[in-house]
Amino acid sequence: METSTTASVATPATDASKGGTWHILSFTYFTFVSYLCIGLPLATLPAYVHLRLGYSAAMAGLVISIQYIATFLSRPWAGRISDDAGAKVSVLWGMGACTVSGVLLVGAAALQRSPWLSVASLIASRLLLGVGESLGSTGAALWGIAGTGPQHTARVISFNGIGTYGALALGAPLGVVLEQQWGLISLGLVTIVVGGASILVALSKRPEAVLLGEHLPFGHVLGRVMPHGMGLALGGVGYSVLATFVTLFYASRHWNGAALCLTAFGVAFIAARLLFIQAINRWGGFPVSIVCLAVESVGVLLLWRAGSPQMALGGAALTGFGYSLIYPALGVEAVRRVTQQNRGTALGVYTVFADLSFFMVGPLAGAVIGSFGYASAFLFALVCVVAALAIVVVLTVATDTSSVD
Repeated sequence: METSTTASVATPATDASKGGTWHILSFTYFTFVSYLCIGLPLATLPAYVHLRLGYSAAMAGLVISIQYIATFLSRPWAGRISDDAGAKVSVLWGMGACTVSGVLLVGAAALQRSPWLSVASLIASRLLLGVGESLGSTGAALWGIAGTGPQHTARVISFNGIGTYGALALGAPLGVVLEQQWGLISLGLVTIVVGGASILVALSKRPEAVLLGEHLPFGHVLGRVMPHGMGLALGGVGYSVLATFVTLFYASRHWNGAALCLTAFGVAFIAARLLFIQAINRWGGFPVSIVCLAVESVGVLLLWRAGSPQMALGGAALTGFGYSLIYPALGVEAVRRVTQQNRGTALGVYTVFADLSFFMVGPLAGAVIGSFGYASAFLFALVCVVAALAIVVVLTVATDTSSVD
């Protein structure tokens, strides 16, 4: 009886400290590092491959996109490693892969006089970086959930998202400055230092126990998570179209300040996550997703019908505000569909759908633009976001019906 009483008194304080912002950031730090390593060479590699090595623009695009292909293919594997061996192991492997990718980037810079060897080293570096991102970010999210408790799942996923976009926003311009001052080799050296330091940080942290129990076959996890993933993929089209085509859209209208749209999107995105993340725990993932998708659809509608840069700016801000909570809100519901022993696989599979959205939007929206003009890309995005809204409404009704039964 005394042990029980002591535990009940101590638990609230423990839970509060576990769910504290700094404790969560100690896990999402590894996601930040993964995407910082991705962001550093992002703006410099196309010019390096095309202008310095003399390869075609298509080859330059392949060097960039092959990292995303590696990420896409390795996501489920990263989730399974987190479930079977532990999230700490996944993070360590991820940080190690990022570090070795930096070594290969240094090699690519050193082999510049032999273009084919240089580009081969770049491709190997990008492949390892893609795998490292899967292992690092998936492991970091699962480590954070296990370390803070399932009740903080939404906050952990949300802070992982902030780390993702924040690292990319920092890494790309930092990479340009480093490359201009000290060349491509400096990007590789920074990657090695950051990745190596992160390995030491991960080694110093206490691992969470691997939960014993039945691990569902991949197909079963996919079936349970797919509806949520489809909502995420379709809901992400608004962001993907904005990020990919807003510059060309502004140019077609002879407007200036396209970059401000991305700034407005990012500021609104981060503000919504910081201000309203608790809404998921209070109201549930599905209701929050419905509100967010409705707001995003209004934003994309304004972009489609924009008659001035100011109107487009407002549309971009609404799009960012609405899109902000969709990933954590639907992610919470997706993870609930499986047992705790399968959370890593479920989160990995769920995130694949976000990757799928980024892969598919370029060619699909590009085809729409080729036939109907740049503004039509936002109409295409609007249709996708409304379809995501319909999926979430159906999931909400289905969940309510099953709970009544």
